Amino acid sequence: MPELPEVETTCRGIAPHLIGKVIADVIIRNSMLRWPIPHDLPELLSGLTIQSVARRAKYLLLDCDRGMLLLHLGMSGSLRILLPELMQSPELPRKHDHFDLILNDKTILRLHDPRRFGAVLWHTGNIMQHPLLKNLGPEPLTANFNAQHLYEKTRGLRACIKQTLMNNQVVVGVGNIYANEALFLAGINPKVTAGRIGRGRYERLVQSIKHTLHLAIEAGGSSLRDFVHSDGSTGYFQQQYWVYGRSGKRCKQCTGVIKQIKQGQRSSFYCPSCQH
Repeated sequence: MPELPEVETTCRGIAPHLIGKVIADVIIRNSMLRWPIPHDLPELLSGLTIQSVARRAKYLLLDCDRGMLLLHLGMSGSLRILLPELMQSPELPRKHDHFDLILNDKTILRLHDPRRFGAVLWHTGNIMQHPLLKNLGPEPLTANFNAQHLYEKTRGLRACIKQTLMNNQVVVGVGNIYANEALFLAGINPKVTAGRIGRGRYERLVQSIKHTLHLAIEAGGSSLRDFVHSDGSTGYFQQQYWVYGRSGKRCKQCTGVIKQIKQGQRSSFYCPSCQH
């Protein structure tokens, strides 16, 4: 699943090609994503100018004058920019290319989503009050996400710290891969109860989360399964994993062996020697 670094990389990749452009047309090939694409979207968007492109959690927000186009990549989605000057002939859509946003200079923003868990939605009014956004926690790379926030949010909490980090009401965007990696760097076992962690360890964990996400964004995210960047290239952060996907291999920091367990139906990877 594309996580925060992949979505942030996508946001940065598509923004220069969209901002200031006028929407000429919309093509919907399959509207049945996680939520149906509005059938009247071509009429709603035609002629509107894209003012900005932003990210909130794993959602992409395209400000289009009269409203906001909200995009989500779901489990396997990706967005590609097709530039007219690089296409000798129109690029035919593939099987899972469900949505095209066509701009006045013939640039195309194309959504590819094999599992159809993504979303293309339209919202007028305050986008932060949209049902998908209004209850979200702070962004992990902002000052609002700090040790005090985590400490207060977890008092009396019996859930393990790994699952707590993946709770979007506590903090957004720290998905499975990066929660595993950050917990390793902080020396915290993913099975530890969140409510038993003190401020000092939360200071280290917050720093590890921010450090891990920054490195992943610099590396263009992790290209696993279907994810590619807006230009079709892939990220390479998976080459830097400390624990994720390394079950049975030697720890890079000690002589221990990486273990794998299931937590909330997701795989967790950790070093029993380094993480307590």
